[in-house]
Amino acid sequence: MTSMTRPPLPPFTAETAAQKARRAEDAWNSRDPQAVSLAYTPQSRWRNRDTFLTGRAAIVAFLAAKWDREHDYRLIKEVWAFSGNRIAVRFAYEWHDDGGQWMRSHGNENWEFDAQGLMAHRHASINDQPIAARDRLFHWPQGRRPDDHPGLSALGL
Repeated sequence: MTSMTRPPLPPFTAETAAQKARRAEDAWNSRDPQAVSLAYTPQSRWRNRDTFLTGRAAIVAFLAAKWDREHDYRLIKEVWAFSGNRIAVRFAYEWHDDGGQWMRSHGNENWEFDAQGLMAHRHASINDQPIAARDRLFHWPQGRRPDDHPGLSALGL
């Protein structure tokens, strides 16, 4: 079995950490659990809020359930810090539930990568804020955020 690599590879620079974060953002905005899972090691360990997961199959199941209940999901990530094989990002995403209530979820993630650039550990802390539809800030067609759409800092988040 050939080892898969997922550039950019550690150790990270400011440029490659930003590339890694944008690629993660793009993948999550696809809302394709199987495709997203390929960025993680086969035995990747996650903490997402109060949920603990291990392995790609668990990641796929978790993401499928997440995107079944979080409609019109749009995410922006921004690098906070990096060193060696680790990157810390902050993020926000907007979504609504089945009843139409919009939310903005704010969080921080700590990522640790293996030598092939696959994420071996992901620790996410997230808080949800109810918002009115008129207060949404993430306006782009479903999928990848356009390059000219403001990021978190530009939006004041």
